[in-house]
Amino acid sequence: METQTGSNGGIGRMAREPESATAGDGRARALALWYAAPRECHLNEVSLPALGPQDCRVTTLWSGISRGTERLVFEGRVPASEHGRMRAPFQEGGFPFPVKYGYCAVGRVDSGPRDMLGRVVFCLHPHQERFVVPRENLVPVPEAVPARRAILAANLETALNAHWDAGSGPADRIVIVGGGTLGLLTGWLAARLPGAEVTLVDIEPSRQALAARLGLGFALPRAAPLDADIVFHASASAAGLLTAIGCAGQEARIVELSWYGEGTVPAPLGGAFHARRLALVASQVGMVAPSRRARWDHARRARAAMALLTDERLDALITDEVAFHDLPRRLPELLAPGAAGLTAAICYEARP
Repeated sequence: METQTGSNGGIGRMAREPESATAGDGRARALALWYAAPRECHLNEVSLPALGPQDCRVTTLWSGISRGTERLVFEGRVPASEHGRMRAPFQEGGFPFPVKYGYCAVGRVDSGPRDMLGRVVFCLHPHQERFVVPRENLVPVPEAVPARRAILAANLETALNAHWDAGSGPADRIVIVGGGTLGLLTGWLAARLPGAEVTLVDIEPSRQALAARLGLGFALPRAAPLDADIVFHASASAAGLLTAIGCAGQEARIVELSWYGEGTVPAPLGGAFHARRLALVASQVGMVAPSRRARWDHARRARAAMALLTDERLDALITDEVAFHDLPRRLPELLAPGAAGLTAAICYEARP
């Protein structure tokens, strides 16, 4: 999916506009969340582009906050070297600030091609009341997947790509270090493999009940299993990476899912790392994994991830809910370092 930018109506404007609001030039407008400065955000007006013949106007129902990535954006910690690669589809502005960012939106098509009208869709779009995008950028949400749960699609697509990078298979002994949303989704997929032995390792004992609900074993780092065939690291910490390396068996693969932002992270590659001939593999959702790239594109992968979201147990990964108009007040709390919780769902139907 290609990045598309547009115009914004001025940073810091906080006016609340009705659904039918239009700009002075007659164009429709909406409110969008902008990251304005370190740990500061606002709802700003943006003008919506006119609809082309294959464009859809979507009224947002829910969007999801990806805590790990959006915390880095919120704190201004996106490295300068990654400003281009980190651009989200339909992002406006630029890093570090001001920037309109996000990529987990679910809404209903209210204008556009006849066959799209009324459909619930997912889009990699920032947090915004309404938006206009080409229909090719929309992933239909199946009737069996509630709109609220569909905000997990982007993270599940990342987890799916990670398994392709790992080469996971039936009966593998699999360890996931880090029980955030991505780690739990990666573990949930692993637990669906026949005969797989899957363990979540996390520093929070409270994650054990959720792991059990998803069909995963659980261990604290000091009791982490050894001799794993595949280890996924998703804790975004040097201590977690050390644990992941310690869990890996002879010639095992460690798949790094964490994204650390700015700064240097020590990689503990001493000890038996070389003697055990371990492989440390980077996995990132921006490209389809090499094992599938000849046959899969981003759209097929997105549809596959969406179709997997029929399991109602995944609702437990959405631990917070906040009204869109309350975001400037609530977001510092939700994205604070060490804040509890997993995915935060933003509700757009609640009006002030």
